[in-house]
Amino acid sequence: MIFKSKLFSELSARELYEIVRARQEIFLMEQNIICRDFDGVDYDSMHCFLWENDKVVAYMRAFMVDGEIHLGRFLTVRHGEGLGRRLMELSLPVVKDKFNCEKISFHAQKHAEGFYKKFGFKTVSDVFLEEGIEHVKMKI
Repeated sequence: MIFKSKLFSELSARELYEIVRARQEIFLMEQNIICRDFDGVDYDSMHCFLWENDKVVAYMRAFMVDGEIHLGRFLTVRHGEGLGRRLMELSLPVVKDKFNCEKISFHAQKHAEGFYKKFGFKTVSDVFLEEGIEHVKMKI
């Protein structure tokens, strides 16, 4: 398994295809989230992912919003194997260094709140619905 972190312009066609495929597999097929995945943010994002057998097995993107890093599209295609933990351990230092920023925020699915707390994130909002799923805003 290989960890990769790339800007949009650095992604190969295969990497981009596999990122999109993984996002559709998890958000559309598994979680039944119907939303505009192609939101234009990918162009300005760092894409962090675990690559295994020419496939994305874990993914997240990071981008700057109002002076802080925002994470999004966090996923693992296989659950219960520690892929999410490994991705976070490898991505957080790279993202902080790339954007030269320590402040990170994101909208976490409520059921995953405890997972993110293990990395020092704190919940800073009440529960809200995003795409029909309970979320909370978290920051570090």
